[in-house]
Amino acid sequence: MLSSFLIAINAVMPFMVYLGFGYLTRRIGLVDEPFLNKLNTVVFKCFFPFLMFWNLYNVDTVFHVRGRFIALCVGSLVLLWVLLGLTVPRIVKAKDKQSVIIQAIYRSNFVLFGIPMAESVFGPTGAATATVLVAIVVPLYNASAVILFEIYRGGNIKPLPLLKNIVTNPLILGALVGLAFLLLGIHLPASLEKPVSEFSGLTTPLALFVLGGTLHFSAIRTNRRYLWPVIAIKLVALPLAVTFLAGFFGFSNVERFVFLIMSGAPVAVSSFTMAANMGGDGELAGQFVFLSTLVSLGTLFAFIFVYHMVGFVA
Repeated sequence: MLSSFLIAINAVMPFMVYLGFGYLTRRIGLVDEPFLNKLNTVVFKCFFPFLMFWNLYNVDTVFHVRGRFIALCVGSLVLLWVLLGLTVPRIVKAKDKQSVIIQAIYRSNFVLFGIPMAESVFGPTGAATATVLVAIVVPLYNASAVILFEIYRGGNIKPLPLLKNIVTNPLILGALVGLAFLLLGIHLPASLEKPVSEFSGLTTPLALFVLGGTLHFSAIRTNRRYLWPVIAIKLVALPLAVTFLAGFFGFSNVERFVFLIMSGAPVAVSSFTMAANMGGDGELAGQFVFLSTLVSLGTLFAFIFVYHMVGFVA
């Protein structure tokens, strides 16, 4: 039991440190939110491509992502999106909240939590598996979210701008280049490998620092009746469901863990920005991001602990 506890602590504790450091730095006035918002853009456009590239380029073992694993992850995501679209409007009547609640349940902060956690627990193979799935899931998240908000605000979906946003996404570009280098056996000179590796290593701490700096403890009481049920579904019910689903379809331990993080990571930070700019309840979306991030540190710890106890994590 002690080894299971240590595995879970080692996987979750860095996230707590980075988030807490960002929060305290803002609270004592060393940084402000305009600065953090600009830094967030820099991290997304400049650093994340290096992370995506390096995780695939640096795989030095025999690596293969099964098509069935990808298909089931994507299929479960699409099915969840459809089911939520059919059920949430019957329960919640406010349209600006319907789209936000649907997005909060199906769209996770998989990029920020999935890759580093998979690497922490399973090493380079875990990071590479998560990176490949991220490269597929992120455009699906983006496209489905745009469609979702356009539907609920009565707007028109424009295919060409949507396709352009997907193709030019920095995460997708970084992953595609890394995959090309891996498959073609191209190696960077040592003088370039070091800075690329160090830029990649900066990404997760910087991104979590920014996220911690933008968290606010106020203004959650007014939406309690929406927040806690959605958080429970997002961080407890969905991870439990995918754990059983992964077992039924014979996923490997690495695949099962990556699937777990994809489903049980907190609500994506970008969901707040999208809601605020596309007619959704921006305040509620921000509260989902904040509360799910805090609670997920406990729920992910619990799942990793149990996974190690039952042998899903070595």
